[in-house]
Amino acid sequence: MRSRQNMIIPRNYKPLHSVKETEHAIKNLKDFVELNLATELNLSRVTAPLFVQGGTGINDDLNGVERPVAFPIKDMPGVRAEIVQSLAKWKRLALGDLGFKPGYGLYTDMNALRPDETLDNTHSIYVDQWDWERVITPTERNIEFLKKIVCKLYSILKRTEHFIYERYADIRPELPEEITFIHAEELRAQYPKLTPKQREHQLLLECGAAFIIGIGGDLGDGTIHDGRAPDYDDWSTPTAKGHHGLNGDILVWNPVLKMAFELSSMGIRVDRKALLRQLKIRGCEQRRDLFWHHKLLNNGMPLSIGGGIGQSRLCMYFLRKAHVGEIQTSLWPDAMIAACRKHNIALL
Repeated sequence: MRSRQNMIIPRNYKPLHSVKETEHAIKNLKDFVELNLATELNLSRVTAPLFVQGGTGINDDLNGVERPVAFPIKDMPGVRAEIVQSLAKWKRLALGDLGFKPGYGLYTDMNALRPDETLDNTHSIYVDQWDWERVITPTERNIEFLKKIVCKLYSILKRTEHFIYERYADIRPELPEEITFIHAEELRAQYPKLTPKQREHQLLLECGAAFIIGIGGDLGDGTIHDGRAPDYDDWSTPTAKGHHGLNGDILVWNPVLKMAFELSSMGIRVDRKALLRQLKIRGCEQRRDLFWHHKLLNNGMPLSIGGGIGQSRLCMYFLRKAHVGEIQTSLWPDAMIAACRKHNIALL
């Protein structure tokens, strides 16, 4: 059931665990995933910034319309800081600065603010995720390598599911043995009369877990499956079957909300050629003069693959919660708080 507050209310919803039990489970789950992420992808933890300097091109522009939270700094006249929206571009700078070699990389415990989010069961002003980035070689900039890394991440999800089931027997495993790979163009051809979100719903209802390739690039009908900034993921490089894109999203079927549920956005990052091409496609070639873009265009950063894994989203899924506010503390509209209280959804 969908309420007037842009929210899905599961019928007869009852949390499987108390708030205190949930808090313990969140800690255990996050510790387990973090250890496995570092081990599986050869990643070292680094300290993440809460804010970066505005006007440098380092902050994530998301779809290009979201406003970052910004503020002046008393002891730095003329400088404005921006709360990060994600660390998609900052991480690549850090890879170079810290001297990581191919096959190795970093991850951060990122906290961000996105005040322009539309608040619902899965979206909050507060964003917490594991942002990770790994150095690659020129020969690894291909779809086969992308799929290899996706399979490594999916193996972490499968192990996490078993970890939770061993401790909470009332949370039964749901994930299929293997993840389905499909390009956004193939998905459009399969369901030509549906919207992108409806296509995701139908696909995940059928397969349980999928990686949709080519997020952000133009499809055959001139639309895009979903928005993606032009200066981190490579969504325009030609691949097999006339498709484009070396990036994508990991989605699973959410048994509580009965919907396709995104857990991670990731991809092989732009090289010099792809950056110039995508800036031109999106009509923002002026970004070439920003600090971050200038550095990349002058070979000042390594080639990389990276992404973000939503921490609260992951906990929502594995602990079978109906609302992200059951996992994290944030601000919500009064009407949403009242609706949650009425239907046994305990917001923190």
